[in-house]
Amino acid sequence: MENPSYIALSRQMALGRQMSIIANNVANMNTNAYKNEGMMFVEHLSKTKTGERLSFTQDLRMVRNLAEGQLHTTNNPLDTAITGDGYFVVDNDGATKYTRNGAFKLNTEGELITSEGFLVMSDGDAPISFPADATDISITRDGTITSSAGTAGKLKLVTFENEQLLVKEAGGVFSAAEDQEALDEAPGEIIQGAIEGSNVQGIIEITRMIDSTRGYEATAKFIKQEHERQMKAIQSLANVKG
Repeated sequence: MENPSYIALSRQMALGRQMSIIANNVANMNTNAYKNEGMMFVEHLSKTKTGERLSFTQDLRMVRNLAEGQLHTTNNPLDTAITGDGYFVVDNDGATKYTRNGAFKLNTEGELITSEGFLVMSDGDAPISFPADATDISITRDGTITSSAGTAGKLKLVTFENEQLLVKEAGGVFSAAEDQEALDEAPGEIIQGAIEGSNVQGIIEITRMIDSTRGYEATAKFIKQEHERQMKAIQSLANVKG
């Protein structure tokens, strides 16, 4: 394979990975607090033995769009949304995780949990629980939770110096990267009875998918034409020598 084919193949591989990410975005258009993702592409320059400079396409990393999704009113007193920066802190079998999906509920023990069953933590790093007969649950903008039984605790909100480093996991949660520390004083506020929706814009993602598909197909066509050109050149040389 000659240099033009290698260059085209690098572009095709990057476009293939981009289409997978776009497809995942579309699949999560209705996922609470989902953040749109995309690829960061760079030009990778390389020199051949003859000193020729070649420009390859390299997908450097995945980039997450951290813009807030639209708030949807649910009037469920346990549903909470964050406006501004911040993540809820949850516990998954002893492992600390972070999420912006505030679709909470109570388990059989009266503890506040996520839809995946993770314990929602208070600012005292303890689970938040309610007596069985508690009613009139109220959550203030600073995260303080009260009910007919009194104060149940205060939701813990944290933020990070670089949110792009957070590692996405199943269940709509993130874990901190190695050596990444959470900052306690998150500036966000809590809205009770609402859920943050996905920030994916369907029309934009479909347009990106069409453009990526066309680019992929055009590159595949170029590779095929380049292969045919090489085969013809080889056949012509063979005929001359014969």
